[in-house]
Amino acid sequence: MFTGKRPTNIGVQSGKLASCPNTPNCVNSQSQDPKCRIEPLSYQSTPAEAMAKLKTVIESQQRTKIITETENYLYAEFTSGLMGFVDDVEFLLDESNQVIHVRSASRLGKSDLGANRKRIETIRATMG
Repeated sequence: MFTGKRPTNIGVQSGKLASCPNTPNCVNSQSQDPKCRIEPLSYQSTPAEAMAKLKTVIESQQRTKIITETENYLYAEFTSGLMGFVDDVEFLLDESNQVIHVRSASRLGKSDLGANRKRIETIRATMG
């Protein structure tokens, strides 16, 4: 119902995910702003195994659709159950630091009531 339009700033530019807007409905592990900063996902396996596990975790979530997938980048849409709000969630593999950077942002509205941060922490816990 409240899907909104897919943003035009999705994807990697100069090795970085897009910055968060000035609204409290986005988290980004590459941000320096403490309001939207979140730790990246770390991994101990090979990069390919880490991305495969991430994909499995994302596919196990309800109302999720993977839009773009490469060997070091994954973009998925997560849709809320009640109102059908769509969040755009991106993952970027940083092989040299053994982390996967994340950006999770709501398409519509001003506040997400912490939904994007909670989603990333749930994914982090599931990846173990």
